[in-house]
Amino acid sequence: MSQPLDGPSTARRWNGEGTSRTPFWAYTDDSLYRRELERFFYSGHWNYVGLEAEIPQAGDFKRTTIGERSVILVRAEDGGIHVVENVCAHRGVQFCRERYGNRKDFTCPYHQWNYDLKGNLLGVPFRRGVKQNGKVNGGMPADFDPKDHGLNQLAVAVRNGVVFASFDHGIEALEDYLGPTILEYFDRVFDGRKLTILGYSRQRIPGNWKLMQENIKDPYHPGLLHTWFVTFGLWRADNQSELKMDAHFRHAAMISTRGTGGKGAVTAGVSSFKEQMSLHDDRLLDVVQEPWWRGPTAVMLTLFPSVIIQQQVNSVSTRHIQPSGADSFDFVWTHFGFEEDSPEMTRRRLRQANLFGPGGFVSADDGEVIEFSQDGFRQKPEHSTIAELGGRGVENTDHMVTETLIRGMYDYWRKVMEQ
Repeated sequence: MSQPLDGPSTARRWNGEGTSRTPFWAYTDDSLYRRELERFFYSGHWNYVGLEAEIPQAGDFKRTTIGERSVILVRAEDGGIHVVENVCAHRGVQFCRERYGNRKDFTCPYHQWNYDLKGNLLGVPFRRGVKQNGKVNGGMPADFDPKDHGLNQLAVAVRNGVVFASFDHGIEALEDYLGPTILEYFDRVFDGRKLTILGYSRQRIPGNWKLMQENIKDPYHPGLLHTWFVTFGLWRADNQSELKMDAHFRHAAMISTRGTGGKGAVTAGVSSFKEQMSLHDDRLLDVVQEPWWRGPTAVMLTLFPSVIIQQQVNSVSTRHIQPSGADSFDFVWTHFGFEEDSPEMTRRRLRQANLFGPGGFVSADDGEVIEFSQDGFRQKPEHSTIAELGGRGVENTDHMVTETLIRGMYDYWRKVMEQ
């Protein structure tokens, strides 16, 4: 039987309150955070690293991270997709400094150990020594075998143009990891059509990485925090909606169909609702229904632990969570479209992305309240959050007036952390 999860000292316990209460120290304690990195990012889980469309040609690479570890997503000369750790096997140098580029091979600048694009060691300077005055000086030992000293090569899974990697080569298949319910919504966006990259946004948010998973598993706040959502009907409590999870409760889909907006029962007393608000440029709400939506105007997928797949009306993107300490994470947005898009649709996707990027009319609110949350956690570490809207259980629902997805995530989080 698992034991209560220790906090930063043995005197601190989870209080036995189930998954509807999370102690504030779970967001601030560094030793707990280090355990999260090992259990969620470095073992047992698939982590998002990028899109195939980011590396279309042989030799193309992208430097990114899994947890706090630097890795390189690269397309080899034979077209294969590989992910290698950005650490030279010789003396541990992070040899790749560019975010993107094209290479025929990788060479460490320190001692010029050279690797092919799959991570195999090709060359070691002075491996057989240096001839001088009739003798050979130095050199590697006779039993030195380059095959034993390549870069750390990660397990890789590619599905419909999306690339995941894991340090754990014994991990289950990606399809099993996602499960059939979540896979259905994953394939709704990534159905095999070729993708085009429209641009990137990057922000550093001074909050614990789990808070962004929570934020996109939380249908409670959008119609209260976001003026845009509640005023123009993009996402609010009276929209037709569903919340679904995988069998482990770690991944989730929030599914919503846009309403008409305007004043109603759910706007009563809501300060963010601005009845007189209007747009100088109504192209921001120039929404065109796309056949692949199959009804919902928004589906937000949270794939634990590292990525959010956003479809909010015509804006589509991945949002990559990259932890940087217990109280900070980088949040990298990759905005994309489809090769078949008309120029008008591409402009529409880019225009609507202004709602959801780091400085967007919607998403800027999220980064700010996450920072405010982290400030509160540090101030009062023994207190606990309350996630009891809709009850204390964990179940799929056909409405958004609940915090069931957050309870589900912490049900899974505790099981893994208490093993």
